[in-house]
Amino acid sequence: MSQSASLADYRAALTHPAARGPVVASLLARIPIAMIGLSLLLYVQRSTGSFASAGLVSAGALIGVATGSVVQGRLVDRLGPTRPLLVTVALFSLFVTAGIAAVELDAPIAVLAVLAFLIGISEPMVGSASRALWARLLPPGPRRLAGYSYEAISMEVFFILGPGIAGLLTSAPWGGTGVVVGAAAMVGGTLWFALTPTVRSWRPDGPAHQTNLLGPLAGAGMRTVALAALGFGVTIGFVEVAVPAAATKAGSPTLGGLLLSLFSISSVIFGVLYGMRPWPRPMHLRLPALLGGFSVLLVLPALPSTLLGLAGALLVVGTLITPQSTTHSAAIEQVAPQGTVAEAFGWVVTAVTLGIAAGQSISGQLVEHVGPSSAFLAAAAAGLVLAALVWLFRRSVRDARPDGDAPTPARDEVDLAAH
Repeated sequence: MSQSASLADYRAALTHPAARGPVVASLLARIPIAMIGLSLLLYVQRSTGSFASAGLVSAGALIGVATGSVVQGRLVDRLGPTRPLLVTVALFSLFVTAGIAAVELDAPIAVLAVLAFLIGISEPMVGSASRALWARLLPPGPRRLAGYSYEAISMEVFFILGPGIAGLLTSAPWGGTGVVVGAAAMVGGTLWFALTPTVRSWRPDGPAHQTNLLGPLAGAGMRTVALAALGFGVTIGFVEVAVPAAATKAGSPTLGGLLLSLFSISSVIFGVLYGMRPWPRPMHLRLPALLGGFSVLLVLPALPSTLLGLAGALLVVGTLITPQSTTHSAAIEQVAPQGTVAEAFGWVVTAVTLGIAAGQSISGQLVEHVGPSSAFLAAAAAGLVLAALVWLFRRSVRDARPDGDAPTPARDEVDLAAH
């Protein structure tokens, strides 16, 4: 079975009659995904005058998202997406309203942090359901791979647009404008997605193979995929702090966001090309190879002494961002038990989110006490260590049998060709 996706496969996947409504709806629901947290941070900072307080509130939202992605994924697997999404979008609307009221009433930071956590945990995980939908609409092969690639590429686009929109809306007369606009788009898109005929007709495949609270993470192969996602998040977290710090050190703090956008732009462009001919072909080799290659490239931003040189280095490094996201998404099919795909994707989101939080925290200390170059080098070192661990555990991905069948040589060959 072919493992690459052509432009015709992308077109066929995105124009599938049952996919059109959910695809457009999920776009509206996911555009604010990188906007809500930043808008909330800027809103709190504008209200309190303190970045430290705003950082605590932002951390609460981040922890909430990491928790909610798994919980919501499990509910989607067991009940289908419509009911869980309708409940979470109602709670999300309630908590956003309460959060805005608390900021306007100058509530204590502890209260704001708790409300931010509740906003994060109730943020509708349309991405998990949207990703899982492709396995129901398309058979295994290049068209389904194109669907997964589209999910990863579109997320990169949202992470480019989200911060820019949030920054633009901070110039509005009222500081909470970005929060309201982002929340409204997420609520509207989620309701549209959840109520499309395709999503409403979604029924669980059968009882999920839940043996403990960890769900699909109880499988060794799934843990290896989550470890690769954690490594990806850690390295990204380092970079997200180091790049603005480098711009500030060079006397151009406003260029930090633009440089990060360059980072993502090359990722989107190369992501489409990589989807046409992914390498290495075996999934158990691709996971450590991509993380290791990305980590090696992270040495490049530590070398330039000018922002122009840094921009060029980031364009090169960004080429391996979307391929990793696409690979994590595709690997889930190989390692997750039947009926747990949405939750498995939730664990990947959680791993990336926690990795970003850890990377940002350590990078902040290095930037403060040593300099931006040290953060890039530390990112490379951390990524290589985690890539080495993924390599050590690679057989858990190769031998993963979500359906519980015993491995056979013939089945191994089919798996490696299909994934």
